[in-house]
Amino acid sequence: MEEVKVYMIANLQIHDADRYREYEKGFFPLLKKHGGEFITYDDNIVNVEGEKPMEGRVILFSFPTAKHAEEWYSDPEYQDLSEHRRASVTTTLTRVSGLPPRK
Repeated sequence: MEEVKVYMIANLQIHDADRYREYEKGFFPLLKKHGGEFITYDDNIVNVEGEKPMEGRVILFSFPTAKHAEEWYSDPEYQDLSEHRRASVTTTLTRVSGLPPRK
């Protein structure tokens, strides 16, 4: 199976902004450590059709492969850091595989 880029979509409702900032401070170095790339975030998403997702922030980031994403998520340092996120926001996190390169 050919390796493809994967995209992460996080939807957050922030309940404790100060504690969430502790998570943000450590997030970017760990993302970079695992080859991740921050794409964008939006605090004012527009639902065009279908059931509306959670109110709040949507964040998009990517990894070169699913293995990179799995190693990031399972990294003990990330799991320790994510306790700040879990205590301060309601989260859904979705992984989407990109298309394979064209031949």
